[in-house]
This record gives sequence, structure tokens and C-alpha cells, in this order.
Amino acid sequence: MDIRTNIPLKNLTTMKLGGPARFFAEIHTPPELQELYQNAVSKQISVFVIGGGSNLVAQDAGYQGLVLRMRIPGFEILKDDIYSTVIKVGAGEAWDPIVAKTVQMNLSGIEALSAIPGTAGAAPVQNIGAYGQEISETLVSLEAYDTSNNTFVTLENSDCHFSYRYSIFRGEEEGRYIITSITLELSKNQPSPPFYDSLQAYLDEHAIKIITHQSVRDAVVDIRKEKLPDPAVKPSSGSFFKNTIVEQWKITDIQKTYPELKSYDMGDGKFKISTGWLIEKCGFKGQLIHGMRINEKNCLVLINESATGYSDLAEARDEIITKVRDTFQIQLEQEPLEIPAS
Repeated sequence: MDIRTNIPLKNLTTMKLGGPARFFAEIHTPPELQELYQNAVSKQISVFVIGGGSNLVAQDAGYQGLVLRMRIPGFEILKDDIYSTVIKVGAGEAWDPIVAKTVQMNLSGIEALSAIPGTAGAAPVQNIGAYGQEISETLVSLEAYDTSNNTFVTLENSDCHFSYRYSIFRGEEEGRYIITSITLELSKNQPSPPFYDSLQAYLDEHAIKIITHQSVRDAVVDIRKEKLPDPAVKPSSGSFFKNTIVEQWKITDIQKTYPELKSYDMGDGKFKISTGWLIEKCGFKGQLIHGMRINEKNCLVLINESATGYSDLAEARDEIITKVRDTFQIQLEQEPLEIPAS
């Protein structure tokens, strides 16, 4: 196994910030993961696992332990009948090519999750979602290395405690499980309305009447290309803040001043409102603060235009959070995970 030293985290994350990882290795098989993890434990070296680095923020101090980059491959059909297909995907597979492959197979369930950067194994961690779909809706189970018991386990969908941008993997069990594969059940039905508002607007604008898996994917790719910068060209970590979940009274209160505010019913008396809209109303749209550019087409995105370190990002983040809190009495939540400094 190839273990390297002092690898800059800015080269492993799409925000392009962060100091060096003391040790670094890539994982291609579950046994390799177990061996490297246990070897680190025996030497009292901490371990942090990354995928594509698109939903991560690293600090200038770097990471004093071992960073493992997930590269476990695999795409296997486990079950296929007239209603659905069950597929098992290695955690190290790039997510969007997997979506593209299932669309080519005329399978429905993740086509609206097109063009999301990152790996398959990272998808359940924050329960990725877009344009009316979430990974939790199709995930049957996943396989993971349980670092607490040094065993490989299978977790069912219900074990993951999914909710909006949440799972046990970034909650009560953060750091315990390292996902090695995911199993999805995808439908053989054609995509059908109602579609997410912005997706339906695109279909209407382009007079797309015959809705297929491919037409939905193409629409989502175009929408994202228009609103979200390519992190390979403009360093960012995608949506830097989660959209805001509030109760009805809060929406009513904001609409006294901003009657145009839109909300989406999440059930159980909860509603989602656009955090990008809140940030825009606070005057940040297109602004450059502390080297971070607030994306003009989607204020959820912070682009590293001239930041020289993590402190620049932190100051920009905190300034936005403070202004939104003072204006709307809403506390924003950061979406990307942070690699601890030690």
C-alpha cells in the first residue's frame, strides 16, 4: 500500500484551501481499508476518510493523522424484474457517471441528482438531494466498516435516520462508519409530474412534452450549469449553507415584509425556504468578502476567488451568518463537513 506524507489538502478538496495531511493513502478494497485503519489505531494516529472532496473544508493547519481517499469501485446488478432494478455501487465510484449509467438503463429514482460532484459513498452521508429527489428515497442498504467493532456491517435504510441533508453519518454516529458500498432500488417507471418548480419551469420553457429519464437528466444538468459554477474552474464546495427549515409562523412573519417569499412543505409542520434568497436579501449577491465571492446566480455558493487561507473563508461565512441572523432571526447552518485540524 502506498502511504504518502505531507499531501496538501487544498489539492484534495474543491474549495482549494487547507494545509498538509501528515499521511495519505487511497483505498481500493474493504480489506485494505481495515488494514490501514487498524494500523493507524495501533500507532494512535487519527483517521479521516474523504471521497471527491467536494463537500469538505480543510483548515490551514492541515490534518495531523491519516487521510484515506475512498476509491473502492463496483457496479453490480443484484436484482432485476419487471418493476425495478437493484444495483450495488462501490463507495469510490464518481456519483454522476453512476447516474448517467442508470439513466441509460431507463431507470428512475436518481436522475434529478445528476451533476452532483462527489462519490457514491458520500451520497448517504448528507442525504444528497436536488429537484425533488433524495438518495434516501432509493437507498435500500449500505455496507460499511464499523470502526468501533472492527467489523464490516450492513445498515438498512431505516438505520441511517435520514432527514433533510442529515444522516447518522454526520450526526450521532459521525466517524464510526466508513461506507464501502451502497445498494439502490430504481424504478422502471417513466418520470412523471409533479416535478420540482424550477425543473418544471425548464421543461415548459423548452417545450419538452415527452418526459424521459434522459430529458430530466439533461434538464437538471443544464439548470445546474447555469446556476452553479464548475468547482474545477471556480473553486467552491457547492452549496455552502443548508436551505432553511422553519415553521409556518416564521414564514408568515417574513412575508409581512417580503410577500414574495416561497416555501416548500416538508411535512410535520415544517417548511423549507431558500437560504440563497435570505443571503441575497441581505445584500451579499455577487459581493467579494474576504476573498470569497458570493455567487451571483445562487447565493448559497461561495467561490474562492482570492482567499489565502481558511480564516478568509471563516470570516466570510461568519459575516453572512451574522447578517442573516440579525435581519431574519434565522441561524444558518454550514453544509460542508470540516476536516479537523488534528
